[in-house]
Amino acid sequence: MPGGQSVRIPVGDDIVVDGDLAIPDGAAGLVVFAHGSGSSRRSPRNRAVAAGLRDRGLGTLLMDLLTPAEEAADARTGQLRFDIGLLAGRLEAASAWLAGQPGTRDLASGYFGASTGAAAALVAAARRPSGAGAIVSRGGRPDLAGDDLPRVRAPTLLIVGGRDQTVLDLNRAAARQLLAAWRLVVVPGATHLFEEPGALEEVTRLAAGWFLDHLGAR
Repeated sequence: MPGGQSVRIPVGDDIVVDGDLAIPDGAAGLVVFAHGSGSSRRSPRNRAVAAGLRDRGLGTLLMDLLTPAEEAADARTGQLRFDIGLLAGRLEAASAWLAGQPGTRDLASGYFGASTGAAAALVAAARRPSGAGAIVSRGGRPDLAGDDLPRVRAPTLLIVGGRDQTVLDLNRAAARQLLAAWRLVVVPGATHLFEEPGALEEVTRLAAGWFLDHLGAR
């Protein structure tokens, strides 16, 4: 990828997943992306947000949460994409790997999660607090984090489209279980995928501000 490198991330039991890591000079922090249901590190929406974060001085890691074999199995069954514990474990392993790399170990990091990836990010942050100084959820399903929600310590920004009513209701209910600092922002006129003109740019602006405020403070 332009300005970055392809990486192989060990996530346990001889399992390795692919990632794209890019660190701007003088990076203020590092954001690990957790994609949503049936997606991958090549998600065009997450890649667009990641590019915007790098433009604002944040490093990014876009990673696959499943191996190619697991993705093929999930395409048939649709089960692994909802295995939040498994996905969270992959994020935890990625955070541990980043903490051991010379180019990233000194950077405060956070998670950007979309759809089910947001639940995985919250669970990973609850289980490994050192891996997340801040969390941003885009059209996420924080409700799927369940009993881990009150254990999250990282400041959490929930971004939901104004026309995504079911997910908005789920986010409001989940937010009431968070004990960490949180904010819910509704992007007017946006649907679940934020495909409307300017919607994804607004997500990027909000996410960048959240990460710069909280990772910089950390």
